[in-house]
Amino acid sequence: MRFLIVEDHPLFCEALEGALQMVVPAAEIFQATSIDGALELLASTPELDLILLDLSIPGTTGLSGIIRIRKAFPKIPVVIVSGHQDPQIMSGALSLGVSGYILKSSSKQDLSQSIGEVLRGSVCVPAAYRALVRPQRASGPAQDLIKRLHELTPQQLRVLEMLKRGLQNKQIAFELKISETTVKVHVSDILRKLNVLSRTKAIVEMSRIDFATLAAEETATARERVRPDQP
Repeated sequence: MRFLIVEDHPLFCEALEGALQMVVPAAEIFQATSIDGALELLASTPELDLILLDLSIPGTTGLSGIIRIRKAFPKIPVVIVSGHQDPQIMSGALSLGVSGYILKSSSKQDLSQSIGEVLRGSVCVPAAYRALVRPQRASGPAQDLIKRLHELTPQQLRVLEMLKRGLQNKQIAFELKISETTVKVHVSDILRKLNVLSRTKAIVEMSRIDFATLAAEETATARERVRPDQP
């Protein structure tokens, strides 16, 4: 079986590798440290069985990384492995069709058990949160925005991420190796699909689903607790 770990923290990446090998000893494991790197690897690597994705890595904020990967490779199961413990974050992630949500504070044994559940076809959520997380009931403005984000192309999602980072059209064109005219077309399409009138309004709208900012400090704490040799 082939797995992709999308994680920019080396120690936790090792912990995930160990957990995967406990479930599938002969696992073939690939790694990426950014969303763009993950998408490039996915495009060149056939038949991956599972993606383990951190929410807070380069190239993404909040839930947009899930959207980019799910949109480009909808058939590959995705499991979120995150330090964010807010039920709203979990619910938002699960509403995007991920196959599980695993906390980084979990022991290696719990990590492997959760991964095993997903490989057997279950949707895995921390036991303490099952009563709180009901993605099927999610509704309201944030969910409507998530649906609209699904209408964006992969390239438009990248442009939107860069808009959120405060980049101007010239900078976006340079990073994506496209013309400024093409960037302007993408921005116009983004505004139309999100039903907003300005770049600023698009950024404000994106912040409504940037749940990762709700628990930024929690991520750092969870990463400090997790070690590859954790029992």
